[in-house]
Amino acid sequence: MIYDVVITHTRRDRVERSFSNRAYLWLVDLDELPRLPWYVKPFARFESRDHLGSPGKSIRENLDEWLAGHGIALDGGQVLMLANARVLGYVFNPLSVYWCHDAAGELKCVVAEVHNTYGGRHCYLLRTDDEGRASVDKEFYVSPFLEVDGHYVMRLPKPGNQLSVTIALRQNGKTTFSASMKGTRSSGLRLLLRRPLMPQRVSALIRRHGIALYLRRLPIVPRSSE
Repeated sequence: MIYDVVITHTRRDRVERSFSNRAYLWLVDLDELPRLPWYVKPFARFESRDHLGSPGKSIRENLDEWLAGHGIALDGGQVLMLANARVLGYVFNPLSVYWCHDAAGELKCVVAEVHNTYGGRHCYLLRTDDEGRASVDKEFYVSPFLEVDGHYVMRLPKPGNQLSVTIALRQNGKTTFSASMKGTRSSGLRLLLRRPLMPQRVSALIRRHGIALYLRRLPIVPRSSE
């Protein structure tokens, strides 16, 4: 399943800056990854090395192991992952989301996997309410312009025909950063052609945003503060 989305990032602390871009995201069942024609596979691959855990195991196996370490057993229940696919050998996922269900089909938890541009990743375990809302302390260095403190307020309802994911970072009593992914379910694979090299574009836009903030003399937070 593919979603045609608009991704928006907004910074509100010291320097106000916002940017949006059109993109597409995949929602896949980790037990039934898409079986695509050979000519499409280079533009839509899902590989373990791009997510948590060991590259030698499946994404599902790695997630189950991580959840087990937090005392959670899904007993074979469905896991849906929202993420970018690897395109021509490259992928960058600022955020991957896993909706984890138990064997009875009930939502057990949500996992938000955050990646930074330095090759690091970190998973947050979320117990969402009926509207998909949860809060969690920030524990991972993402932006060189934001301290590793405060907490995230997230809204991650399970996607249907519509996708609406929002994340706000609260620091010192105010929202310093927010991001959203909003869109609709799309039919077919035409978005792969309409928006080629999607992960490459996402990575380039984030770096361009960082350069713009640097040129505005925003102080850099060293990575040692992670």
